[in-house]
Amino acid sequence: MRDISKIVQRKNLTELDVQLVRYIIDNIDDVLHKGVRTIAKENFTSPATVIRLSKKLGYSGFVDMYYQLLPLVKKADSSHNDGIEDFFEINQKDFLSHNSMEDIEAFINKVLNLKQRYIFIYATGFSAIAAEYLYKKLLVLGRKTIFASGTDSIGVFENNLEDIGALIVISKSGETQVVIEKLLAAKEHGILTVSFTKETDNRVAEIADLNFRIIDHNKLDDRNMLPNRFFPSLLLMFEFIFKQYVETLSSIIGNNE
Repeated sequence: MRDISKIVQRKNLTELDVQLVRYIIDNIDDVLHKGVRTIAKENFTSPATVIRLSKKLGYSGFVDMYYQLLPLVKKADSSHNDGIEDFFEINQKDFLSHNSMEDIEAFINKVLNLKQRYIFIYATGFSAIAAEYLYKKLLVLGRKTIFASGTDSIGVFENNLEDIGALIVISKSGETQVVIEKLLAAKEHGILTVSFTKETDNRVAEIADLNFRIIDHNKLDDRNMLPNRFFPSLLLMFEFIFKQYVETLSSIIGNNE
């Protein structure tokens, strides 16, 4: 199932524009060969409308739009054909191909080692489930932590700005507007920002001071309707970070004995 909600949202698209996006995605194997004129004809519109659509979506033209959408569609299609063994396969390269040990060390030093100020965690939807796990994990480590989701009052965040040392957000798509707003507000107040998102370019990743990228095997399924390894991988990434943190503490204790 191809979910185009994140592609078209906040782009000021008309119903015809949305129809064109769906047509292009559903016919991704043929649209480049067909060209703008044929696409327009089959959708009862003009070639200029197709070109304007590509501009509205932030691309330089139709060909640029095609090549940006192609890998998303192909990746989504290939994931549907994963066998049982492929589906359960998560290995080290899935994490370290998009994240570095330096980033993990930075997270430990700047977030996990915060003593006097709060770590604020924010997420919505399915991401909030993973965020609550991270919240409870930090609590048992003795860290001062606040967790809020989309159902909580905005005051939970705004009323604690002066006491927050780091903001952690989780957004699978990296395009959730309320998450972006929290990041921007935190940066205005000089708060360190950390994000966990999918591995492709997105606005949340661009804004955050530190971004961890988790492979999303269904990039056109923003509503999380299909089987996906994103959230299991995300939890495993949390545990890997905590593993490095515990080993760091053990090393310090060992050196002091």
